[in-house]
Amino acid sequence: MVEKLEPRVADVDVDAMFLDRWSPRSFDPPPVTEEQIATLFEAARWSPSCYNDQPWLFCYAVDSSERQRFLSALVEKNRLWAKRAPLLMFLLARKRFKRSGKPNRHAPFDAGSAWMALALQARSLGLFAHAMAGFNVERAAKILEVDRDEFEIMAAIAVGRIGDPDLLPDDLKRIEAPNQRKPANEVSRRYPITG
Repeated sequence: MVEKLEPRVADVDVDAMFLDRWSPRSFDPPPVTEEQIATLFEAARWSPSCYNDQPWLFCYAVDSSERQRFLSALVEKNRLWAKRAPLLMFLLARKRFKRSGKPNRHAPFDAGSAWMALALQARSLGLFAHAMAGFNVERAAKILEVDRDEFEIMAAIAVGRIGDPDLLPDDLKRIEAPNQRKPANEVSRRYPITG
């Protein structure tokens, strides 16, 4: 299925792993193995972080009953497709440094770094990871039994092999393809600014 999709093309030469990573909604339900799950989290743990605090926490579910609980925190539109993903997780960022207890304003940035490592590792295993902002934070916190004063719930994530896009609702089927990106000159700025 993914082979039929139009490949992304970079403006300059970059490693193919960056072009190959995208966020499908069509998943195939066969399970992600325990070894693959361990590999995903091993990749994430090597991510850089401020003062090496590693403030991220991945809470995950593979069992059907736990996956149903995780799904119940997602908005309806995300539940429609994420229900076929065999691995669901939430990414949390601890709000304070572990050692000092001081606020860590870099925690979301560091958690994002861990997410990207996990997403790229997923692709090297033949899997896809799709992060979602569409979820009920209060419900997720209750399901995960986490203190919102201690953790910020950053994202929900679905992981699995790519599935048949024809199983998606029509509106999602139409957009099931790797999307493009803004040109690099729109997301970078050289200094000093001239003209």
